[in-house]
Amino acid sequence: MHSGTTASALDAVTVDAMGTIVELADPAPPLQRALRERGVERDLDEVGAAFRAEVAYYLPRTLEGRDEETLADLGLRCTVVFLEYAGADLDPHEFAPAFLASILFEPLPGAAAALGRLRDAGLALACVSNWDISLAGHLERAGLAAFFTAIVSSAEAGAAKPDPAIFQAALDRLGVPPERALHIGDGGGDRDGAAAAGLAFEPTPLATLPERLGLGRRP
Repeated sequence: MHSGTTASALDAVTVDAMGTIVELADPAPPLQRALRERGVERDLDEVGAAFRAEVAYYLPRTLEGRDEETLADLGLRCTVVFLEYAGADLDPHEFAPAFLASILFEPLPGAAAALGRLRDAGLALACVSNWDISLAGHLERAGLAAFFTAIVSSAEAGAAKPDPAIFQAALDRLGVPPERALHIGDGGGDRDGAAAAGLAFEPTPLATLPERLGLGRRP
């Protein structure tokens, strides 16, 4: 659904991360190699299923990775879940660095260009995502962090979407009132959270947002 909002009515745009500006690079091949190096042979389907089990464990626990110590503990627990589902009798402390190194995010097509156009139009940008405190580092590695004035994870805000508090935390850092901001995301938590916080909302894809806001077609 189009919000009808134009760029002239806005001072800021907040964006979701996963599924909006980044996607997960397939972790199964590097995890398969890491297991093989430790004498454990699993096919890619088995590795992928174990990783999906770890994701299901992680997602409700993003708030728990709120500092370096708790993030390391969460990473270790996620490694334990992966190894258990993979049926791999390995030391999770030893395997954790390889497991965490397999989790890499890549920009979605058109994301960087769209962020650049929004910023060039004078809009302040914030990333608002249900994530632990590693969010900024992942966006840095994906080459997207520099677009944002603020990067706010649920762990940092102490609240996960659709709680409006995470949106308010971003707006406070931008110095923008909610009626002058729009959020773009790919899920119900994005839509409902933005509404609860008083922001306009647009669904993905980000690549077409500049045109939807009346900024014209890309050159």
